[in-house]
Amino acid sequence: MIVYLLGGLATIGAGLVLAMAAASARFGRRLATPARATPEPVSLLKPLHGAEPRLRANLQSFLDQDWDAPITLIAGIQRADDPTQQAVAALATGPARRAVLVSDARRHGANAKVSNLINLAPAAEAELLVLSDSDIAAPPDYLARVAGALAAPGVGAVTCAYAGRGDGGFWSLLGAAMLSYHFLPSVLFAEALGTGDACMGSTIALRRHTLAAIGGFETFADILADDHAIGAAVRAQGLKVALAPVLVTHGSVEPSLAALLRHELRWAATVRDLNPGGMLGMTLLHPLPFALAAFALAPGLATGALVALAIGARLAVAAVVDRLAGRKTAPWLLLPLRDLLTFGVHIACFFVRRVEWRGARLAMRDQGRIEAR
Repeated sequence: MIVYLLGGLATIGAGLVLAMAAASARFGRRLATPARATPEPVSLLKPLHGAEPRLRANLQSFLDQDWDAPITLIAGIQRADDPTQQAVAALATGPARRAVLVSDARRHGANAKVSNLINLAPAAEAELLVLSDSDIAAPPDYLARVAGALAAPGVGAVTCAYAGRGDGGFWSLLGAAMLSYHFLPSVLFAEALGTGDACMGSTIALRRHTLAAIGGFETFADILADDHAIGAAVRAQGLKVALAPVLVTHGSVEPSLAALLRHELRWAATVRDLNPGGMLGMTLLHPLPFALAAFALAPGLATGALVALAIGARLAVAAVVDRLAGRKTAPWLLLPLRDLLTFGVHIACFFVRRVEWRGARLAMRDQGRIEAR
């Protein structure tokens, strides 16, 4: 009986993974549409913390935009000796492309990133504000596509889907594979079903008056998932959060298995707190462990076919996502290992109440709030 149950779970899971591949292919058709937006001045908000591989190139990509209006990148640091200021100083700028560094150590809550945003926000002069994490790289049509999506009626904020890129060796490749082959297709699947509520640190673009209406960044100073909370606050104003027709890149930098697990457990525990029922349901999106368990209990042609189906479904997702990104995120031979690791993190996250984020130990409280330990 248990073998039939495991086989059923594996079959359902493989079907869902194939559906995610189809949703990802559908998003690819949106990427092919022309970008349309009226250029206007924009302030890019970049909270920084510590050296990262390819940081200067990531930041430069936000200035190297096909955008006929001034762009000001405002980078915030909280320590005067933060090495990221060297990357900011090395940026290629010009009359319509400026980079400003704000150094301010003030803390406004347990979320250091939000404190950084609060400190650098006064330097932003444009009506159009675009904030994004430091490990994100953008294509040249990024601003045009984001601004075009924000101009649609009823839209209060815009976010972006992202694929992974390993910037720090083997473990970072595994981290990037999770983003590209697990997280990204799940976001696009939810979007295709009309159930998506994504608002991600890869990009949050909004108007200054919208930020003021939701209480400014100060509202989110003690929230772990600040990006999701900003999206929820925008929706509470009766506005939509749109997914822009553009794919940005997230640079994974985990140097070790321990660092990778800390990062992914924090992320998974955050999602669990936001949507525990949905997180439990996402167990079905991991068909390989169920198929392998069925094969271990009853080796044979049928259970072997289940294993092949589970691996094949993930390969289908990888093929579609790599085509969207224009590059291979990670060797496909790593996909079974990645599937098993993702499943382990998924199960473990239900037992986590403390997380580590950029060297800070945080206790998770009710309603997504955190407390520094």
